[in-house]
Amino acid sequence: MHRQPLLDQLAAYQLKHPAEAETIARFIAFVQRCPDCFERSLLEGHITGSAWIMDSDGGRVLLTHHRKLDAWLQLGGHADGEADVQAVALKEAREESGLEDFEVLGEGIYDLDIHLIPERKGVPEHYHYDVRYLLRATGSTDYVVSEESHDLRWVAVNEVATLTEDQSMLRMVRKCLSEMES
Repeated sequence: MHRQPLLDQLAAYQLKHPAEAETIARFIAFVQRCPDCFERSLLEGHITGSAWIMDSDGGRVLLTHHRKLDAWLQLGGHADGEADVQAVALKEAREESGLEDFEVLGEGIYDLDIHLIPERKGVPEHYHYDVRYLLRATGSTDYVVSEESHDLRWVAVNEVATLTEDQSMLRMVRKCLSEMES
């Protein structure tokens, strides 16, 4: 089954993050119920892959001021049929930043989020089941702003809250700061 690798990653994530049980259970149920969960054409929602990109020192994260959503977010996008969501996150990181060289940090999923996307240009509101991976930029950190962004910015991890109140973003900040302390 093309969904099994993602289901295996979700099971591993569930063991590491029991406090997120409700979101994880909803995520697993969606993936199990919807064979076409990786397709943007699934109007109730679909899988997206995102990258929480750290600089080589681990003190800054690369954020995009997303053009359509008008908010500071991590980089990422639609799976568009690709079941390897980590590959989606890497592809989106490259396309949206212009950076080429990344190292995947940690094992498996870094964070999960389910968020409602508002209706836009005839596409009804729907959910993004966002699978997030932790990446480190290993080459140049000179980014290029793509069409999808108003801006990109390297932001000190402890200053992300000055740009957003989004709880999923702040959860990733807490995870990041916790890992820096240990």
